[in-house]
Amino acid sequence: MNRWLLWIPLVLFSLFFAIVAAGLMRPKDNIIESKMIGKPIPEFALPAAIEQRPALTTADLATGKPQLLNVFASWCVPCIAEAPQLLALEQAGVSINGIASRDTPEDIANFLNRWGNPYVRIGTDVRSSVQLELGSSGVPETFVIDGNGVIVHQHIGDIRKEDVPELLEILENAG
Repeated sequence: MNRWLLWIPLVLFSLFFAIVAAGLMRPKDNIIESKMIGKPIPEFALPAAIEQRPALTTADLATGKPQLLNVFASWCVPCIAEAPQLLALEQAGVSINGIASRDTPEDIANFLNRWGNPYVRIGTDVRSSVQLELGSSGVPETFVIDGNGVIVHQHIGDIRKEDVPELLEILENAG
Protein backbone atom coordinates (compact mmCIF):
# COMPACT_ATOMS: atom_id res chain seq x y z
CA MET A 1 0.00 0.00 0.00
CA ASN A 2 2.81 2.42 0.85
CA ARG A 3 4.38 1.83 -2.58
CA TRP A 4 1.27 3.16 -4.31
CA LEU A 5 1.39 6.33 -2.23
CA LEU A 6 4.82 7.09 -3.67
CA TRP A 7 3.29 7.36 -7.17
CA ILE A 8 0.72 10.03 -6.21
CA PRO A 9 3.12 13.04 -6.60
CA LEU A 10 4.21 11.78 -10.03
CA VAL A 11 0.60 11.29 -11.15
CA LEU A 12 -0.37 14.79 -9.90
CA PHE A 13 2.66 16.35 -11.61
CA SER A 14 1.83 14.54 -14.88
CA LEU A 15 -1.77 15.74 -14.71
CA PHE A 16 -0.63 19.32 -14.04
CA PHE A 17 1.87 19.12 -16.94
CA ALA A 18 -0.81 17.82 -19.32
CA ILE A 19 -3.18 20.69 -18.44
CA VAL A 20 -0.46 23.33 -18.92
CA ALA A 21 0.69 21.77 -22.20
CA ALA A 22 -2.88 21.70 -23.54
CA GLY A 23 -3.28 25.39 -22.68
CA LEU A 24 -0.05 26.30 -24.46
CA MET A 25 -0.97 24.36 -27.59
CA ARG A 26 -4.41 25.94 -27.95
CA PRO A 27 -4.31 28.97 -30.28
CA LYS A 28 -4.87 32.20 -28.41
CA ASP A 29 -7.35 34.87 -29.38
CA ASN A 30 -5.43 38.03 -30.33
CA ILE A 31 -8.48 40.17 -30.99
CA ILE A 32 -9.53 42.47 -28.18
CA GLU A 33 -12.52 44.52 -29.13
CA SER A 34 -13.97 47.50 -27.35
CA LYS A 35 -17.47 47.07 -26.01
CA MET A 36 -18.07 50.54 -27.48
CA ILE A 37 -18.05 49.38 -31.12
CA GLY A 38 -21.45 50.18 -32.59
CA LYS A 39 -22.17 52.72 -29.85
CA PRO A 40 -21.95 56.53 -29.86
CA ILE A 41 -18.73 58.09 -28.68
CA PRO A 42 -19.00 58.94 -24.94
CA GLU A 43 -19.70 62.55 -23.99
CA PHE A 44 -16.51 64.47 -23.27
CA ALA A 45 -14.84 67.86 -23.62
CA LEU A 46 -11.05 67.76 -23.50
CA PRO A 47 -8.93 70.91 -23.34
CA ALA A 48 -6.47 71.63 -26.14
CA ALA A 49 -3.22 69.70 -25.78
CA ILE A 50 -1.17 72.35 -27.60
CA GLU A 51 -1.83 75.95 -28.65
CA GLN A 52 -1.57 75.17 -32.38
CA ARG A 53 -4.60 72.84 -32.42
CA PRO A 54 -8.12 73.29 -31.01
CA ALA A 55 -9.59 71.28 -28.15
CA LEU A 56 -11.60 68.10 -28.78
CA THR A 57 -15.21 67.37 -27.83
CA THR A 58 -17.75 64.70 -28.63
CA ALA A 59 -19.52 67.10 -31.02
CA ASP A 60 -16.31 67.38 -33.09
CA LEU A 61 -16.61 63.67 -33.89
CA ALA A 62 -20.19 63.81 -35.20
CA THR A 63 -19.75 66.10 -38.19
CA GLY A 64 -21.46 63.97 -40.83
CA LYS A 65 -18.10 62.77 -42.14
CA PRO A 66 -16.18 59.64 -41.01
CA GLN A 67 -12.89 60.31 -39.25
CA LEU A 68 -10.18 58.74 -37.14
CA LEU A 69 -9.66 59.21 -33.42
CA ASN A 70 -6.09 58.33 -32.45
CA VAL A 71 -5.07 57.88 -28.81
CA PHE A 72 -1.34 58.53 -28.45
CA ALA A 73 1.39 59.76 -26.10
CA SER A 74 4.76 61.41 -26.55
CA TRP A 75 6.39 58.76 -24.34
CA CYS A 76 5.01 55.91 -26.47
CA VAL A 77 7.59 54.24 -28.77
CA PRO A 78 4.97 52.52 -31.00
CA CYS A 79 3.38 55.98 -31.47
CA ILE A 80 6.61 57.04 -33.15
CA ALA A 81 6.46 53.98 -35.41
CA GLU A 82 2.92 54.81 -36.57
CA ALA A 83 3.61 58.51 -37.23
CA PRO A 84 4.45 58.05 -40.95
CA GLN A 85 1.22 56.10 -41.51
CA LEU A 86 -0.87 58.78 -39.82
CA LEU A 87 0.77 61.36 -42.09
CA ALA A 88 -0.01 59.14 -45.10
CA LEU A 89 -3.65 58.90 -44.01
CA GLU A 90 -3.77 62.68 -43.62
CA GLN A 91 -2.30 63.06 -47.13
CA ALA A 92 -5.07 60.75 -48.39
CA GLY A 93 -7.62 63.26 -47.05
CA VAL A 94 -8.50 61.53 -43.78
CA SER A 95 -9.54 63.77 -40.90
CA ILE A 96 -7.61 62.64 -37.81
CA ASN A 97 -8.30 63.82 -34.27
CA GLY A 98 -6.01 62.98 -31.39
CA ILE A 99 -6.24 62.33 -27.69
CA ALA A 100 -2.92 62.78 -25.90
CA SER A 101 -2.91 60.45 -22.92
CA ARG A 102 -1.07 61.27 -19.68
CA ASP A 103 1.17 63.87 -21.27
CA THR A 104 2.37 67.47 -20.94
CA PRO A 105 1.91 70.24 -23.52
CA GLU A 106 5.69 70.62 -23.91
CA ASP A 107 6.26 66.91 -24.54
CA ILE A 108 3.33 66.74 -26.98
CA ALA A 109 4.64 69.76 -28.92
CA ASN A 110 8.15 68.27 -29.09
CA PHE A 111 6.75 64.91 -30.22
CA LEU A 112 4.66 66.50 -32.99
CA ASN A 113 7.51 68.79 -34.12
CA ARG A 114 9.81 65.79 -34.44
CA TRP A 115 7.46 63.15 -35.92
CA GLY A 116 4.79 65.24 -37.68
CA ASN A 117 1.34 66.54 -36.80
CA PRO A 118 -1.51 64.93 -38.77
CA TYR A 119 -4.18 66.02 -36.26
CA VAL A 120 -7.02 68.46 -36.89
CA ARG A 121 -7.75 68.69 -33.15
CA ILE A 122 -5.90 67.34 -30.12
CA GLY A 123 -7.43 66.98 -26.67
CA THR A 124 -5.37 66.25 -23.60
CA ASP A 125 -6.57 63.41 -21.39
CA VAL A 126 -4.34 63.82 -18.34
CA ARG A 127 -6.04 61.07 -16.30
CA SER A 128 -6.89 58.81 -19.28
CA SER A 129 -10.57 58.98 -18.30
CA VAL A 130 -11.84 59.46 -21.87
CA GLN A 131 -9.44 56.79 -23.09
CA LEU A 132 -10.94 54.33 -20.60
CA GLU A 133 -14.51 55.33 -21.52
CA LEU A 134 -13.68 54.49 -25.14
CA GLY A 135 -12.65 50.99 -24.10
CA SER A 136 -9.06 51.70 -25.09
CA SER A 137 -6.51 49.33 -23.64
CA GLY A 138 -3.43 51.49 -24.24
CA VAL A 139 -1.51 53.65 -26.66
CA PRO A 140 -1.46 53.85 -29.56
CA GLU A 141 -5.00 52.95 -30.42
CA THR A 142 -7.18 54.25 -33.23
CA PHE A 143 -10.94 54.34 -33.65
CA VAL A 144 -12.91 54.85 -36.86
CA ILE A 145 -15.87 57.12 -36.09
CA ASP A 146 -18.75 57.36 -38.57
CA GLY A 147 -20.40 60.67 -39.48
CA ASN A 148 -22.92 60.30 -36.65
CA GLY A 149 -20.27 59.89 -33.95
CA VAL A 150 -20.59 56.11 -33.67
CA ILE A 151 -17.49 53.93 -33.20
CA VAL A 152 -17.39 51.46 -36.11
CA HIS A 153 -13.85 50.06 -35.80
CA GLN A 154 -11.01 49.83 -33.33
CA HIS A 155 -7.36 49.36 -34.31
CA ILE A 156 -5.22 48.25 -31.37
CA GLY A 157 -1.52 49.08 -31.50
CA ASP A 158 0.44 51.07 -34.01
CA ILE A 159 -0.87 51.52 -37.53
CA ARG A 160 1.52 49.86 -39.95
CA LYS A 161 1.91 50.45 -43.65
CA GLU A 162 -0.16 47.35 -44.46
CA ASP A 163 -3.02 48.63 -42.24
CA VAL A 164 -3.51 51.88 -44.20
CA PRO A 165 -5.56 50.40 -47.11
CA GLU A 166 -7.85 48.57 -44.66
CA LEU A 167 -8.44 51.74 -42.62
CA LEU A 168 -9.17 53.72 -45.80
CA GLU A 169 -11.71 51.08 -46.84
CA ILE A 170 -13.39 51.08 -43.40
CA LEU A 171 -13.56 54.88 -43.48
CA GLU A 172 -15.10 54.80 -46.96
CA ASN A 173 -17.71 52.26 -45.87
CA ALA A 174 -18.46 54.29 -42.70
CA GLY A 175 -19.55 57.23 -44.85
